[in-house]
Amino acid sequence: MGTRRLRIGSVVAAILLATAACTDDGGGQTAPSAAPSLPAVSTEDKLVFGMGEPRVLDPALAADAESLRITRQVLETLVRPEPGGARTGPGLAERFGVDATGTVWTFRLKQGVTFHDGTPLDAAAVCVNFQRWYHFSGPLQAGDLSAYWQTIFGGFAKNRSSRLPASLFKSCAARDPGTVEITLTRPSSRFPAAFALPSFAISSPAALQKYAADRVVGGGYPAYGGNPVGTGPYRFVSWDRGAGLVKLEAFDGYHGGKAKVKQLHFQVVEAAVRRQALLDGKIDGYDLVAPADREELADLGYHVVPRPAFNTLYLGINQAGNPALAKPEVRQAIAYAVNRQRLLTEAFPAGAKLALNFHPDTLPGWNPDVAAYAHDPARAKELLAAAGYGSGLRLRFHYPQGVTRNYLPSPKQIFDLIAADLRAVGIEVAGSELPWTPEYLHAVTRGRDHDLHLFGAVGNYGEAYDFLGTLFAQRSDEFGFTDTALFDQLKQVESTGEPEARVPQYRQLNARLLELLPALPLVHGPDVLVFDKNLAGVVPSPLTDEDFAAAIFT
Repeated sequence: MGTRRLRIGSVVAAILLATAACTDDGGGQTAPSAAPSLPAVSTEDKLVFGMGEPRVLDPALAADAESLRITRQVLETLVRPEPGGARTGPGLAERFGVDATGTVWTFRLKQGVTFHDGTPLDAAAVCVNFQRWYHFSGPLQAGDLSAYWQTIFGGFAKNRSSRLPASLFKSCAARDPGTVEITLTRPSSRFPAAFALPSFAISSPAALQKYAADRVVGGGYPAYGGNPVGTGPYRFVSWDRGAGLVKLEAFDGYHGGKAKVKQLHFQVVEAAVRRQALLDGKIDGYDLVAPADREELADLGYHVVPRPAFNTLYLGINQAGNPALAKPEVRQAIAYAVNRQRLLTEAFPAGAKLALNFHPDTLPGWNPDVAAYAHDPARAKELLAAAGYGSGLRLRFHYPQGVTRNYLPSPKQIFDLIAADLRAVGIEVAGSELPWTPEYLHAVTRGRDHDLHLFGAVGNYGEAYDFLGTLFAQRSDEFGFTDTALFDQLKQVESTGEPEARVPQYRQLNARLLELLPALPLVHGPDVLVFDKNLAGVVPSPLTDEDFAAAIFT
């Protein structure tokens, strides 16, 4: 999930920041052992995917990418991202829409869908799930156990902490067996896209009861966390925690396209040895492929495929850190000075894109007509002179140490390239390299002791507000700027319930942000998957929503 930029409670933010890093660079995940101890793969009826360690297989309690990678194959959501994209389309609901107030969402369910335990999916089953999440109590309200509910819906029916906000969720009603109505307390831009988050996948009510899904055992998870039952193309078989192996098998009663590979295994493999495990035939694929390995694996005939980038690297500009940066001419000069095309070419792998907006072009509201700031050192010098800094300017530039992200594959190289561009127009740069956590994160998100910095936003779901609002909906110490009109625009779009009505608002916001330049968008950086030479069919998803049921050995 990347370094998620979420304006949520500090505990929930810490959980998501820690777990989301798994999707960028492995997040320091460890595994039981090295690849040679893994069993051999049978490529006739079994697909083995190498990954980091999952935490829990009840998606409502999961915030880490590895757990949710598995649950996506077992459980399904009312709506889901389109294959290979981020726009929201049908899932368990074949039709959906919102009323004129923007608060009542109606879902018409597919007919004939059953859970893996043989019980039917109907509107009542959907409401059991939403009411369950809304009525989480006690330890289930902790940020590490209900992170995504708190991120999207806020609080619960009865908040145990005064720090939790009132819930955005109001009710769920079964109008008939095939029709669900979910009512919100106010319109919100989060929907319908947030309904596609895997944490809101629908579980069998019978299984929730059988495995006491809300009874926390000791300091761990409820029993249902190791026994998920959904409607997906694969059903859960077993989880050998000691061996780091989760086994799924194709569900013969699946309502959609049947899985082509009967057995799907997720094997924990240490990131450093996944490449060798693939070469040795111990696994059939993995993601987060190291840049140094991509060309070699492709040359050997493996399928190396980039995920569409769903992040934005930006150059943060702190207007409170230096009075010069409060002048728009100086920020514009910086934008003209930075050669973003060279950054893209020299510091990023194939599949990366130049960032014109603060969110990828896969989202509605992306605006191609914003100020582009093509590399123009002469124009940068003119603007600096007009602002009173023709004789030079000195800025502090922070960049992280000991970390890589899809949007930041080589922090030092990217810093060096940008610093050289700035020096070429008369801006002296004092670099400050800090360990990612806690030093760097504290330095660039608190106080005034930074001028420029490298950071990124990673989307959680297919809505532009998840990028724009998270970054710029209110004043922050990261950017140190206040623009009441912009904040009001963002508040207005966030409270617009009709998705189509939000699109022109996003276009206007993107144009305005590139005029104000609280930061400069740089590049959208891709993640990369690799699959066995004989494995095809898996479509990379920007939201890691790959459908393994489409996999086929050729």
